[in-house]
Amino acid sequence: MSDRNGVVGMRVISVAIALILWVYVTADHRSEFGSEKVMDASVTYNPPPGLILLNPVQTVRVRLRGSEQAIRHVNPFLVDVQVILDNASGEGTVEVQLAADNVLVPEGIEVVSIEPTRLELQLDREQRRLLSVRVRFSGEPAAGAVAGTPRVRPEQVLVTGPSRLVSAIDHLDTNPINLNGHALDFEESTLVASPDPLIKLQTQVVSVFIPMRQPDVPESGGR
Repeated sequence: MSDRNGVVGMRVISVAIALILWVYVTADHRSEFGSEKVMDASVTYNPPPGLILLNPVQTVRVRLRGSEQAIRHVNPFLVDVQVILDNASGEGTVEVQLAADNVLVPEGIEVVSIEPTRLELQLDREQRRLLSVRVRFSGEPAAGAVAGTPRVRPEQVLVTGPSRLVSAIDHLDTNPINLNGHALDFEESTLVASPDPLIKLQTQVVSVFIPMRQPDVPESGGR
């Protein structure tokens, strides 16, 4: 009976030793090959002159590998995926394959994988155009006054954007100017709203003069 107990005891000891060795080897393996981390990396595009990207993918997921300390302290703002569209000859669809070479990472960090690995991008011709500014109002004037025809400086704003978007609009709107409490002529600055994030405005601030008149009183010449 004692011999049998001794055999069982030896087996338990052997299993314990094997487990300790496995933990040691695994830890050593992790130390040798480092740790991994998955994060969302921002994407930077470099389209050819005269072309605008319509559907930019803002982020992709990248798997990084490095030492435990390097992975722990990696700054997401230092990981950037660069897409260069030198081969794009004009407007239309362009397919881009992403690889580790597209990813800028800090020294000591390795790129294991990217998801997605393929981007389907739409390019359009850049167009510039002068558009008139239309003033919007909100609220009610005081003492029954009525807002007359506003005068805007500048009257037109230069916009730049994809041709299909710029050609589809004929004016720009301001943010609403509040008429509450106004009975006399007044002037204030306001912002011009872009109709689409891809349409850039040369200036976003305009000055608006609003003549105010009482009912049944002809509108004055103003300034």
